[in-house]
Amino acid sequence: MEGSSKSCYSWPQAFLSAYPPYTPFTGFLAVIEAHYGRVLGIAPIDRSAIDFTDTNGSMIFPDLEELDVGKSTLTLYWSLSVSIFAIGGMISSFTVGWVGDKLGRVKAMLAVNVLSIIGNLLMGLAKFGPSHILIIAGRAITGLYCGLSSGLVPMYVGEISPTALRGALGTLHQLAIVTGILLSQVLGLDFLLGNDDMWPLLLGLSGAAALLQFFLLLLCPESPRYLYIKLGKVEEAKKSLKRLRGDCDPTKEITEMEKEKQEAASEKKVSIRKLFSSSSYRQPIIVALMVQISQQFSGINAIFYYSTNIFVRAGVDQPVYATIGVGVVNTIFTIISVFLVERTGRRSLFIAGLIGMLASAVAMTVGLVLLGTFAWMSYVSMVAIFLFVIFFEVGPGPIPWFIVAELFSQGPRPAAIAIAGFCNWTCNFIIGMCFQYIADLCGPYVFTIFAVLLLGFILFAHFKVPETKGKSFEEISAAFRRKRRSAIKGHKAATELEDLRGSEEA
Repeated sequence: MEGSSKSCYSWPQAFLSAYPPYTPFTGFLAVIEAHYGRVLGIAPIDRSAIDFTDTNGSMIFPDLEELDVGKSTLTLYWSLSVSIFAIGGMISSFTVGWVGDKLGRVKAMLAVNVLSIIGNLLMGLAKFGPSHILIIAGRAITGLYCGLSSGLVPMYVGEISPTALRGALGTLHQLAIVTGILLSQVLGLDFLLGNDDMWPLLLGLSGAAALLQFFLLLLCPESPRYLYIKLGKVEEAKKSLKRLRGDCDPTKEITEMEKEKQEAASEKKVSIRKLFSSSSYRQPIIVALMVQISQQFSGINAIFYYSTNIFVRAGVDQPVYATIGVGVVNTIFTIISVFLVERTGRRSLFIAGLIGMLASAVAMTVGLVLLGTFAWMSYVSMVAIFLFVIFFEVGPGPIPWFIVAELFSQGPRPAAIAIAGFCNWTCNFIIGMCFQYIADLCGPYVFTIFAVLLLGFILFAHFKVPETKGKSFEEISAAFRRKRRSAIKGHKAATELEDLRGSEEA
């Protein structure tokens, strides 16, 4: 059942996140922008007339405000339509822990589905009212939904999954998202739903998926860990385990839950503040935040920003289909990651993905810089795009979503997922708002910034990110405790040695 619920969850999120601020040059955007213009009495921007090359053939990044003097109102409404989604996610992600503990994992996911249905209904009806207001409101409400779901779903799946399959089932979260994005790209073609007549249906369609998820979640059992550790309902936890595992003996998992329960009982309630102030949680929360930052600041958004124009320069007649091809590759390698994550391990796959993305970012920079000198460099850039996406989906794409739930035991897990989700959404918002300005400033060298960041993420992952494959939550927590004790002992030994040298000198 967990696979079904996850797939349904991703439809509402993916359909909207498929149109972020870094992919503005699409037919679908032009349709929405034209409708905004008619409602507001403003002529839309003719983006097809924008030239992205200078007289030497090198790629440049024009300031859209200069090209659209007098149309700042239209730009403002469109920018707000895009960014309000991430703002909603940022706000609601902070409440994930409270909602998950108060209602339970399944009931919480059922309740937040109402937000998705309302938000998508507003967008689906946008053509019949003040479209800019309805779309902005709809995206804000759907952003609230996605901020909650992007925390609740990995929490639930991590808690119900057997240890041997926790990584694979966790990767299904990313697979469902990229599948939803691919479907939205296909349905967004102008001869399907991405036209002036059908775009409200495209925006509202994910509401139907949310409704389907609502009924599928009724078939899903509550998290046995939540029942046993949080509520103390032993028999209900055993029944939930039997529904999830079949006739398998639940004794081993119940014993593991009992250890977690005793550990949680020995501590006060873990707040977000305590995650940073307590030495027990400081190291894992830093790791959790860094993997979220590395996902968003890796440059994946920039890749999609450039892809269409690079395909045009390479002579692709229908670049929109090439962009869909990137989405297909995205999906295929996420499927491959489902099988790799339990064989290779999280840490190895995460580092390998970052290294591949670093090499691809360097290749992309070379391709963009030399594009005006050598026409065939457009093909280098095309290959770099596909490789970048492949390496992203192998590790840095899916792993951050579920590894946070693995790094913490039942007590601090909700608070950790809340702050990690807030970090992810905040980084998403920052990239969406700032990338255009960075691209204007750096031009074809913009990927140099991402290459430097990726190098830093690789070093951090090598020294700090633990391997969680095949380990129980208690074993992972114990590994952090051992590292902390080892660091304390090392610090004490260094202090004693320094004092001894001082005494000898005296």
